Amino acid sequence: MSQAALAEEAPYVRANIADKHTVLKDVFGYDRFRKGQEEIIDCLLDGTSVLAVMPTGAGKSLCFQVPALAMEGLTIVVSPLVALMQDQVSALRLAGVAADAIHSNQDRDANVAAWHRVAGGETRILYLAPERLMTERMLAAVEKLPVCLFAIDEAHCMSQWGPAFRPEYAALGELTRRFPNVPVAAMTATADEATRRDIELQLFNGNHRTFVSGFDRPNIKLNVSPKASWKQQLLDYVSERKGQSGIIYCLSRKKTEECAAALNANGINATAYHAGLERDERQARQNRFVTEDDLVVAATIAFGMGIDKPDVRYVFHTDLPGSVEAYYQEIGRAGRDGNPADAMMVFGPGDIRLRRQFIEQEDTQDVHKRREVARLNALVGYAEAQGCRRQTLLTYFGDASEPCGNCDNCVSPVELRDGAKEAEDVFGAIFETGERFGQAHIVDVLRGAETEKILKMRHDKLECHGSGSRYSKPEWQGIIRQMVSAGFLEVDIAGYSSLLITQKGNALSRGQGEFRYRADTLQPLKKRWSQQKGASAFGAAQPVDDLSSQDRELLAQLKKKRLDLAKERGVPAFVIFPDKTLADMAQRRPTSIEEFAEVKGVGKSKLEQFAEIFIAVVINNG
Repeated sequence: MSQAALAEEAPYVRANIADKHTVLKDVFGYDRFRKGQEEIIDCLLDGTSVLAVMPTGAGKSLCFQVPALAMEGLTIVVSPLVALMQDQVSALRLAGVAADAIHSNQDRDANVAAWHRVAGGETRILYLAPERLMTERMLAAVEKLPVCLFAIDEAHCMSQWGPAFRPEYAALGELTRRFPNVPVAAMTATADEATRRDIELQLFNGNHRTFVSGFDRPNIKLNVSPKASWKQQLLDYVSERKGQSGIIYCLSRKKTEECAAALNANGINATAYHAGLERDERQARQNRFVTEDDLVVAATIAFGMGIDKPDVRYVFHTDLPGSVEAYYQEIGRAGRDGNPADAMMVFGPGDIRLRRQFIEQEDTQDVHKRREVARLNALVGYAEAQGCRRQTLLTYFGDASEPCGNCDNCVSPVELRDGAKEAEDVFGAIFETGERFGQAHIVDVLRGAETEKILKMRHDKLECHGSGSRYSKPEWQGIIRQMVSAGFLEVDIAGYSSLLITQKGNALSRGQGEFRYRADTLQPLKKRWSQQKGASAFGAAQPVDDLSSQDRELLAQLKKKRLDLAKERGVPAFVIFPDKTLADMAQRRPTSIEEFAEVKGVGKSKLEQFAEIFIAVVINNG
């Protein structure tokens, strides 16, 4: 029966036609689900909508792809970038799944042909951009089809509280009203509590569940260094990782070109990527990145969101990003294969000034500017963190962590000062002003300033006014940021960016606990930099798989064959097989179809397409 005929009988079909474990094994080649996946899948199979916050690399796509193939009907996936759609469609087709995408990079004939396959019931999963799906014409056409699931990728783009808000995403709230019986899977790796609440309010009309699997990416080593000579710092860092794939994030197009030129001049295979390049040139450089194992790309934030390359070994920020969310998302492009990876950022006072100028120059409302300043302050607090960086990063997203032992502060602890008196002064100023004001006003009160706002509020009459005149404005800003990152204060981002005293802060004010802060945050720490250069934090990442030298030689040949196949098909290499599958192949050394079927990540379709090809490589290198 065609989908059109099914639609007349039951517009929204959720009957299970396959067991989830069968789909997982036969299509994707895995024996078991990863932690956090199965409960999400079960909810969707039961018809319950889901908001899932999962760290990058945790397998978000499988959470909606498995239900899509275990249910009868069409699944529509909303995706923000053409590159992401193309990669996922290519991967699904190689796995034997009838998948399509309709987007602006295809000519009209290709899009029309794709729609005919959808309307004719051939397509199981369709990828669309939000602005294309949410037209009245498209929605009317979709209403005639037996849609069983909507999946929204990068769902944080819906939220007005988030720094990555996209107006075209806001319209997606209409889906649950227009298709009340169709479950929605909203997926993201980047959503703090305020953003999650906003997504829930906009998107879900009734029954839904929210899953927060945690934000930790423990395989990524976190490092921050004061900016001295950024270009030399970059060259030193990348030279120690020659032959590895990496991304260098820069604030300007000119700087990306400068970085790429400097790296190439020092024997590093590098290129630049930014929005100023012609579309064909951008595509060519992007294709180089996903197919060349050792290419380093110096890029603006225009690069990376749609790139699902699993073996990026490091991300280096030459400039301060705009928020913790942006930083988290950008470093999340490293180590998606689960192997050790590295994140390095250099920053200085100039970065903070420049970011604040950008915010002031935005043509937005004051409330938005206040939120962006609060987000920037949170990121600077992370950069100035006195203790474990992973704890600071996860605390921002409401996630708890023990000291990680895998960041520069854990490897080489910084010298701290007792901040009991400083904390007392800050608490006093916040309490006396009614917990209604942001950092800038609190600092002005502490320093005894007589601004128009202070005089109007009569805060010059408070006991706390001038109690912190011994420190400069930047020093107080640094202390307050560290109090936020340590959990003694929090910023009401969804409100007016007011500083609020937390339960932990109240305990500290009663003498329970201690606050210690670093006063050297923006000084060039040459000694610490030289220590870290030789430490494991900056060592080359080693694969998790325990491969022998013979296995590694075979792995190299398997990668070479994979690259040849990828070029023939015009797809990224990891779409053929991810590195973990090739590593398992190198260890198992399959010489028969039956043995090849046991390799992790080999489903039925890929078994038919690639078994004999890769078995020949194994035999020839035996």
